[in-house]
Amino acid sequence: MPQIWMTYDELATLSGCSATEARVLALHLSLDRRKSRDGNTRVKLDFGLMNRFFETIREGEFGLDDAISALRETHRQMSGGFGSDRQDSFSRGVA
Repeated sequence: MPQIWMTYDELATLSGCSATEARVLALHLSLDRRKSRDGNTRVKLDFGLMNRFFETIREGEFGLDDAISALRETHRQMSGGFGSDRQDSFSRGVA
């Protein structure tokens, strides 16, 4: 099981609340807390919060998926176009 640790500000963004409310949420859920070397306190997400975190990542990937599809389609069109020109050149004896 992966461990995801977030600052209170990051947890607040994930939960749609303030950092103070995120701290109260972490206390209420009894999330593990640690002080990091950078001086920030981080909390370890529980299963439910990890699912919410992964869901936000999946939502953000739709744009990426669309961009990849567009690139593949452009590549297919360009490959088809160049391939047919090359075949015409070979059939005419042009190198």
